[in-house]
Amino acid sequence: MEILKHTGRIVFALPFLVFGINHFRFASMLSGLVPHYIPGGVIWVYITGAGLIAASVSLLINKFVKVSGLLLALLLLSFVLTIHLPGLSNPQMAQMAMAGLLKDTSMMGAAIMASAFFGNWKKQ
Repeated sequence: MEILKHTGRIVFALPFLVFGINHFRFASMLSGLVPHYIPGGVIWVYITGAGLIAASVSLLINKFVKVSGLLLALLLLSFVLTIHLPGLSNPQMAQMAMAGLLKDTSMMGAAIMASAFFGNWKKQ
């Protein structure tokens, strides 16, 4: 069972590392996804990229997993609320927005489960 937990934690963490690195590699392209009503533009791409990398590293080294899993879930929720839900109203982007919404929602649930499963929650 321990090998499955270890493997699952690593497999879950690696895509967030790639997503985070890509936020830095493709910042100018991703800045177009930042909603116009949120000031800062590309800085949010860098901040979210750093958050994704930090969450991934936390999971990979198995430290602070409880808090990083919950913060990762909150970050993914912000993507759903600010990018994907508004994108559903654009007929040209609705299919991509729905795919992103479902992907980020499922990863949000997995981040919450990782927080509970791998985090050091004290038993009552």
